[in-house]
Amino acid sequence: MICGLARPDGGQVTIAGEAISGDASAVKRRIGLVPQDLALYEELPARANLRLFGALYGVAGSLLEARCGQALELVGLADRAADKPKTFSGGMKRRLNLACALVHDPDLLLLDEPTTGVDPQSRNAIFDKLEALRDRGKALVYTTHYMEEAERLCDRIVIIDHGKVVASDTLAGLLRLLPAAASLEIGVDDGAQDRVDRATLERLPGVRTTACNGSTFTIGVTALSDTAPVLLGWFAQQGIGVRHVRSGQGTLEDVFLALTGRQLRD
Repeated sequence: MICGLARPDGGQVTIAGEAISGDASAVKRRIGLVPQDLALYEELPARANLRLFGALYGVAGSLLEARCGQALELVGLADRAADKPKTFSGGMKRRLNLACALVHDPDLLLLDEPTTGVDPQSRNAIFDKLEALRDRGKALVYTTHYMEEAERLCDRIVIIDHGKVVASDTLAGLLRLLPAAASLEIGVDDGAQDRVDRATLERLPGVRTTACNGSTFTIGVTALSDTAPVLLGWFAQQGIGVRHVRSGQGTLEDVFLALTGRQLRD
């Protein structure tokens, strides 16, 4: 609907106060789209792909050539400008796909899972470019199922489940929805877990949740600095040996699972 490819059942999409009114709407020239499925012409050289997409947005002449060079430079493909995408790796194709969406210098960039199926180096390179665009004042709308990507890039995160918005906030605001802000994983001596009084453990100051897997307890706490000494002291008082301790903060994935459940989705 933001791209103008589907009509809203109600309401209206506006960008900078201008409504998207149809295929010929001038405001659509301010949008760049990076689709999940690669939108490239495999038999055309990389620069020719950019020329084509730039021309579709009305960019021409020396400005188009300059924009093509800038986009290729931004995504690290300037040295492959004359090569055809069919010779590129998956990560390089993803980066060229991004360049095609940028060649007309849009104000709003829509990205639909742009790092799907790429190697870690290419994924990190794409993120570096997106962060640079964000810092230049571009507006990014980013769809992903990789929670760490949203944590790294997004100022505001919207969680959608079954087509409904179930949460919308900053990362810090979403993390406050968790019953425990942090967790402490405590591994005890084999067999000692049977001597742990879970009811008493859950009543200790700062403890919000407890779970046990074998000889390892995962304890949700309000604050690590306050609660960790209390917990370790309690285990020592009970004569229960501690083999390892690992701390962690709540993550966006924890929030997502807490809000949407852990049941598999088809």
